[in-house]
Amino acid sequence: MSRMLRKSPYYTAEHEAFRDVIARFVAKEIEPFANEWDEAGEFPRALYKKASEIGLLQLNFPEEFGGVPADRFYMIVAAQELARAGSGGIIASLLSHTIGSPPIAKLGSPELKRKVLSSILAGEKISALAITEPNAGSDVANIKTTARREGNEYVVRGEKTFITSGMRADYYTVAVRTGEPGLGGISLLMIERNTPGFSRTPLKKMGWWASDTATLHFDDCHVPAENLIGREGAGFMAIMLNFNDERLSMAASSTGFARVAYEEALAYAKLRETFGKPIIKHQVVRHKLVDMAQRISATQALLERTAWALDQGESPVAELCMLKNQATQTLAFCASEAVQIFGGAGFMRGSKVERIYREVKVNAIGGGTEEIMKDLAARQMGM
Repeated sequence: MSRMLRKSPYYTAEHEAFRDVIARFVAKEIEPFANEWDEAGEFPRALYKKASEIGLLQLNFPEEFGGVPADRFYMIVAAQELARAGSGGIIASLLSHTIGSPPIAKLGSPELKRKVLSSILAGEKISALAITEPNAGSDVANIKTTARREGNEYVVRGEKTFITSGMRADYYTVAVRTGEPGLGGISLLMIERNTPGFSRTPLKKMGWWASDTATLHFDDCHVPAENLIGREGAGFMAIMLNFNDERLSMAASSTGFARVAYEEALAYAKLRETFGKPIIKHQVVRHKLVDMAQRISATQALLERTAWALDQGESPVAELCMLKNQATQTLAFCASEAVQIFGGAGFMRGSKVERIYREVKVNAIGGGTEEIMKDLAARQMGM
């Protein structure tokens, strides 16, 4: 099925060459160690440098800082090939710069861009995005972390939580309140890891074990005013611009993991025997596999059509919201059915299907919850 899905008018020979590069990288540098890193709760920092060397970190960032112009199908290729290792946590932290750095690349001052982007894209520094708070997740307007201007500095006080790469990042793009209540009072600041008054607490999660996740504490951190990203009070629009590609990326990754679950289940069903024959010979198992393949194919088609629309300059917000839900629901279905086909073996730690099943729920929460996606889509559709 994976080969069938590659035959698409959206992919060029260059996309396919890039796919082969990422596939070899995953097979050599990630897949053999995915379970070990998951159990360890982290992966080597050197992986960022290796990812940069094959051009993975640079996609769609400005060339002057080492970036590579790329359409969104390169992102889809990368997300889905990385999914083959069966570890969402590795992908989440390895690519945390794809949500932490775009606001800097698009809105930051020339000085700020020069200061941080080249080292991030080279895999030397790590970037993270910090928006969510203990009492403000999808409700961005309710952000409480404050940044008070004092001369040439902002004094930051508050907390962020559930932050990917929260422990090891060097640069944090942080949503802060610089003005009145509501969306108009939100700004973005770049805060460095070693800023006095800035501390981090690691968090333990259901899945994504290999990804370091943290609560961030800002206790009167003094941040240079030149670290403001864009203009004061315009942070919400920058966050919204980020969400489109974050949701597309999560949909691509979720569809990739669904496909891995399907392929693992298919291979297992051909080998595992019950009542004297491989379980794939049982109609009920074949039907499960067909249902999985059907949902993956439909989701992939919607993913590619939405990516094409974005590359044409459209802003299909409702379609993006529905796509994210479609992809995460497809993943949930395929992960569950894969574990069911594996039986007891699927409940044992160490297999791809077990890791994928354990990591399902975060996809329906991160980047906008399933419920928020439905409500936003409804508003866009005039309901």
